[in-house]
Amino acid sequence: MERLENNLKHQMKTANHVPEPDFDRMWSSIEQNELKVAVGESLPPRLRNRKRIAIITGISVALMATPVYAALNVDWSNILSYRAGIQTALEKGLGQTIEQSVTKDGITLTVHTAFIDENRTFLLYSLNPGEQTDGHAAFDHIGLRDQNGQFIEGRYFHQWNEELGVFQGYFETDWVADGQMADVALVIENIHFTDAGRQPLDYDPHNPNTQVFTIQKDGIDNVTLQSFEQPDGQVMIQSAVTFTDAKMRNRSWVRIEVMNDKEGIIKETQTSVFGTPGASGEYLSQQIFKSKSLQAEGTTFQLTYDRTLETADGTWGLNMALSKKHMDNSTFKQALNIPVDQVADGTMIHEMIVTPTQVRLVLTHKEKYSRLPYMNYQLDVGGNMLSGGIWLVEGKNYQTELRFEMAGLDASDLADQPVSLVAKHRVDEFAGDTSPIRLTDISAEHQGFTSSIAGYPITWTYYMKDNNLYVESLSSDPDFGGVNQTYYLDGKERNYGMPAMIGILGDDNNKRIDVYENFNKTELEIYIWKYTTHKRDDVLRIPIKAEK
Repeated sequence: MERLENNLKHQMKTANHVPEPDFDRMWSSIEQNELKVAVGESLPPRLRNRKRIAIITGISVALMATPVYAALNVDWSNILSYRAGIQTALEKGLGQTIEQSVTKDGITLTVHTAFIDENRTFLLYSLNPGEQTDGHAAFDHIGLRDQNGQFIEGRYFHQWNEELGVFQGYFETDWVADGQMADVALVIENIHFTDAGRQPLDYDPHNPNTQVFTIQKDGIDNVTLQSFEQPDGQVMIQSAVTFTDAKMRNRSWVRIEVMNDKEGIIKETQTSVFGTPGASGEYLSQQIFKSKSLQAEGTTFQLTYDRTLETADGTWGLNMALSKKHMDNSTFKQALNIPVDQVADGTMIHEMIVTPTQVRLVLTHKEKYSRLPYMNYQLDVGGNMLSGGIWLVEGKNYQTELRFEMAGLDASDLADQPVSLVAKHRVDEFAGDTSPIRLTDISAEHQGFTSSIAGYPITWTYYMKDNNLYVESLSSDPDFGGVNQTYYLDGKERNYGMPAMIGILGDDNNKRIDVYENFNKTELEIYIWKYTTHKRDDVLRIPIKAEK
């Protein structure tokens, strides 16, 4: 059995440059439906090994005549953990087989399978780097080019498969063909092969002052670190990185890594934020740690980033004729126009679009940039829960979408069973009031006092550092979500403080920090622009359709 599996893996590795087979003949020689049932069903333990041998044997026999079949059966689950609808479609044998490759300078790009429906266009690809590297790869550009020469942008993700010696990835875009067919090309420009670069930082966690470190290596100029105390014995490290190579900003993940005396990485205690653009083009990040961990003896710090080892310049392009026919039988749209009375801005669930890989609820609003004020979204399909999230639609200021991956369900399940939208953990945003918050005797000394808004207490702390005024806000009430920026008036003009700490909507940390740069006064009246509140136990359930 082990030898058989090894042979199968070997054939998968060497199936890159074979002629495309006659798929009709191939499928006629394989009991396709039986294989699908066998993989998906639950078998008694005494029969599992026997069935596993039968499945692998059947695939191996097919590989002897048609090695490209291996590419259709490579495990994609690692890169599809957040695209469960695509994984479900793969398991059901859906999708359009492409299996086309292009090789340039020893690097081969292959598009294996396409999923094109009324919700999105999704491509599974692999990149064989040849003799280049087995580290990481990034592109200057990736997208589709239509027959009119228009470039269609999207999202991509890939990771290295050590066993197969390729990068496995996907490209996804909201673009959908107008008709049933579309001639497009997947285009990749300039491939940068990277690995992790590391530079030690002589950072002192006991020093509250700003600390600057010159790097001058691998396209990085310098890094500036500031620390800010957080609730419950935590500290936030804010890093501001400048580059000598401006292109690194868009293709490098730069972060601070903290190691204990055993060289184990100390993990952050809360969700980190990476790559926020600074006022002068800096790469800003914030990471929160336990203060005791940072100050423990033997703790070391380093800047970690993606450095380019080699660049393969050029364009890799694959022409494809994409077709919706592989997905159309399980696709339908349904007009809903269900008002959401719990939202004050005239929100309506306008339409539901169901495809084999995804369900979208299209929401319309009377006000610009509105959203449903909840953090967690599910679609209840006859008791089966699909997890989803909210998306802002580019160019449609009065519209948002809720998108749910079709994990383990068919479109027929939504046609035949009751469907309800379930939203949990409400977070509302409110405009601040006209009451000023007066800061007096401003100096390097930390000073503080408490005010309130709408019955929520807010503790303010303010001080000068590096010629800048820092204003911190924090509430002891966990139902207070945080102050969303402050400002002061210069005549009638508002001057907003720049966030030195990015608040994460819906989390439990309501501390916020604003900075007023080059400040030279001893008094100031500031105002709250907006603030948020939590209703963690709030549940909204809206029936979408009844059972047939």
